[in-house]
Amino acid sequence: MSSRNTSQSFGSITRSFHWLTALLILTAIPLGVIANRLPYDTAEALATKAQLFSIHKTIGVAAFAVALARILWALTETRPAHLHPDRRAETVLAEVVHWLLYISLVMVPLTGWVHHAAVTGFAPILWPFGQTLPFVPQTESVAAAAGMAHWVFTKVLAVSIILHVVGALKHQIVDKDSTLRRMTRGEVAPANPSPNARSALPLAVAFVIYVMGAAGAALLVPQTEAIAATPPAAQAPTEVTTGNWTVTEGSLTFGVLQMGQNVQGSFANWTAEITFDETPVDGKNGAVVVTIDTASLTLGSVTGQAKGNDFFNTTAFPQAVFTADILPAATGYTAQGSLSLRGVEVPVTLPFTLTITDGVAVMTGETTLDRRDFKMGTAYGDESSIGFPVTVSVSLTAKRG
Repeated sequence: MSSRNTSQSFGSITRSFHWLTALLILTAIPLGVIANRLPYDTAEALATKAQLFSIHKTIGVAAFAVALARILWALTETRPAHLHPDRRAETVLAEVVHWLLYISLVMVPLTGWVHHAAVTGFAPILWPFGQTLPFVPQTESVAAAAGMAHWVFTKVLAVSIILHVVGALKHQIVDKDSTLRRMTRGEVAPANPSPNARSALPLAVAFVIYVMGAAGAALLVPQTEAIAATPPAAQAPTEVTTGNWTVTEGSLTFGVLQMGQNVQGSFANWTAEITFDETPVDGKNGAVVVTIDTASLTLGSVTGQAKGNDFFNTTAFPQAVFTADILPAATGYTAQGSLSLRGVEVPVTLPFTLTITDGVAVMTGETTLDRRDFKMGTAYGDESSIGFPVTVSVSLTAKRG
């Protein structure tokens, strides 16, 4: 059994690539469909959904690596001759389908991987090399574009697979030739007096379909997602006129463990009314009232779930309010008060550092809350699915007056 292709047969390496790719793709697709349809209303359901998605993503990354290796191998190998070179239209169609398969086998897992890297946390890839990708920012706009491209190219892949299978069955049942046997058993086909002539037409047609798919994905990306995708560091709360400081920019973010992975969320819209003076009066340096638009929440791929009744319940509780006195501390300051969220008021202390230069203040602070205090995620009674601690981080720049 030869490991290399000849003009009349496929070698064992090519055939191994073919069937390994088929097994990976035909495993990943059903897993993705099933996982996408599963509910996540309980801790057990969420764990099952996340596990299936993790397996789906891990197989997808493996399929991406195998597809690249397969394409590189195919480009350097002898291409077995077509069994029916006189059927020009059929030959060109077969080549177009093959190139569409190659392109889709790369684009489907790649776009899925980019989407995963752009949204933190949920359903990690099961490997030790991290969950992010170089040059892929963790923003909703990138996630939306990659997610839509993934959806489009899964359809291109599905159509290509169907056409490929139909073509193979046609050769086996109608033509009764050795096309399928060449790939299953390495059968040597009869010598063809007209060897293959490499043509750029099939690749060009496949590339046009690819460009149309990419353009379609770009047009289908919701514009609202692109607008909401400004990175937290670039977001600025709405300016307020009360108090003696005006916030010009800042970010309000939080992190929570989900299935053992840290998931980062943020609020795009919030206001801060700040009264502050470096010299304390009656032991206080001032006061602050922060009003948060909970509907502006983003939390990676589980934003919708986080806004639902079990968690922030943004429909019933569209605002959260933190009211506190600003007190001096051994290192920096503390904002000591209470947070009203989901109709529950909980005492909160936020330590923070502050530097003031030429009337411009830069502040950073962090505190940890317990989601159970706000009756969040009561269906998730242990930390195997969603952690209890929630780390809240705030940074802002404000000007005096």
